[in-house]
Amino acid sequence: MSNRSRKDTHKKRKKPLWVLSFSITALLLLAFVSMYYYLDAQQKKVSYFQKERPIVFQSEIYEKEALYENSQVYIPLQFISDYLDDGIAFDEETESVIIISNENILRFPIEKLVKFVNEQPFEIKVETLITANEELYVEIDQLENIYPISYTFFPEVGSVMISMDGEEREIGIIKETAKQRELRLKTRPKYFSNYYDEVRLGEMLYIVGEENDYYLAHNEKGVSGFIQKDVIENIETSVVTIDRDEPFRQLKYPEWPINLTWEAVYSNNPDTNELPELPGINVVSPTWFKLKNEDGDIHSLASMTYVQWAKERGYQIWGLFSNDFDPDKTHVALQNFETRQKMIRQLLQYSEMYDLEGINVDFENVFLKDKDLVTQFVRELTALAHQAGLIISMDITFISSSEMWSMFYDRKALAEIVDYMVVMAYDEHWGSSPLAGSVASFPWVQRNLERLLEEIPNDRLILGIPTYTRIWKEQETEGGNIEVSSRALSMRAVEDWIEERVLTPEYDENSGQDYVEYYDEDERATYKIWIENADSIARRGQMVHEYNLAGVASWNRFFANDESWEALDSVLNSDSDE
Repeated sequence: MSNRSRKDTHKKRKKPLWVLSFSITALLLLAFVSMYYYLDAQQKKVSYFQKERPIVFQSEIYEKEALYENSQVYIPLQFISDYLDDGIAFDEETESVIIISNENILRFPIEKLVKFVNEQPFEIKVETLITANEELYVEIDQLENIYPISYTFFPEVGSVMISMDGEEREIGIIKETAKQRELRLKTRPKYFSNYYDEVRLGEMLYIVGEENDYYLAHNEKGVSGFIQKDVIENIETSVVTIDRDEPFRQLKYPEWPINLTWEAVYSNNPDTNELPELPGINVVSPTWFKLKNEDGDIHSLASMTYVQWAKERGYQIWGLFSNDFDPDKTHVALQNFETRQKMIRQLLQYSEMYDLEGINVDFENVFLKDKDLVTQFVRELTALAHQAGLIISMDITFISSSEMWSMFYDRKALAEIVDYMVVMAYDEHWGSSPLAGSVASFPWVQRNLERLLEEIPNDRLILGIPTYTRIWKEQETEGGNIEVSSRALSMRAVEDWIEERVLTPEYDENSGQDYVEYYDEDERATYKIWIENADSIARRGQMVHEYNLAGVASWNRFFANDESWEALDSVLNSDSDE
């Protein structure tokens, strides 16, 4: 064979380059597909919940789990305190949980087939309150009747999904064109990762976050995981709406602005024939009721003659109830539910007897440890008082570091319970103060008022104003020291005192008030008065407009003169821009 023939034969046996390229591509593709299906097959379904009965609320798993007993779902009492009602209380003496709902007081004894609504017993089919693992649990069906929530229990995974009225959610729908392998809630935002659950075409998911090309979402059962963004469509924000009965309230609030004055009644009521005209006043609050003893009995000085006088003039009557400023008596009386109820029943009975429109609660000098008990009493009183059509107001002090005069008030909680908060904006310098000074200088009132309004809504705050003045005496002793003493005088008495000494008051910029000073050589004493008069009262009334307050409350009716009532009425009912 010739050399040419050998070369031709060799050329015929050599494969084209495109064949080799195709073969290599096919092999790589086969390897890729094989690896893809291998990795896909390696994805495992893993457990999402680490608890047997998880509670899912606002897309989070609650730290404690539910119970499933007697074919009923129970959730920890702590969940209610954390998210639904921080005012829920446990009464040790009756071993009951107390909940205020829609102006009702509900009491659920532990492990009993009975509940009490305003102390009326009702038989129930299952125990509302049970104990397990040293925890209190509440049957959730009862809670649906109390709080604006709804729940769904999923036996297959054991989860309890709780929704709350007003809760906003971002929802999306799984596309009908999604592929089967895309319908997984993955443990990580990676295609080849394990998954917690599979979803269905057209299923709704709740979106709680996103990372790269994935949404973090959970299904109706509360199982959460990552799913590709392009699988979800029709994303929108939804608001949970749960219909509940409105609270029972048929209260007749005074017209704005409230102009209340306290009637100080210590032993006898005033002679109504001698009471002056009170222009502008629309509420009177006589100090009629006080805590008598630790058993919860209430001492009353109420007078039907005074009631008739007030009604004839169109005044509302808010009877004042005090704790007698006795911390020990208060501590014992507030300790248990039954004693608190005894106090409330008496107040409601007196309110009916004397045709009152409201109760003004004046608790002062209380142990800090009784802070929650004070709030609970006011919560229980307000619930039943509202059923009776009574307005509840609560007297408070400005915020300070004094435990027994200020810190025991839970102002934020109380403001959410009562109809009005009344701040006693006076006694900047009190009767036994070691330093002479104004009862309520304007800078002091304004500074503390602005701080208080950070915790209490303007339209629910009534500004307490003083109508009395303290006359201060600074007397030199033989040892060269200065003894400070004071006594409270009415406006009329101060005017007479100044006139007798032929003194001329001057304006004091530091206090924002008229001021007078007098040295008595015989007594070797200096007298000082920061004067309350029609001008100062009018300026305090102007604060109602400046701070958009609910009104004023003056302590007390006896100390004021005719000019001050007229000035206060004029400024309260004037245009704030004038």
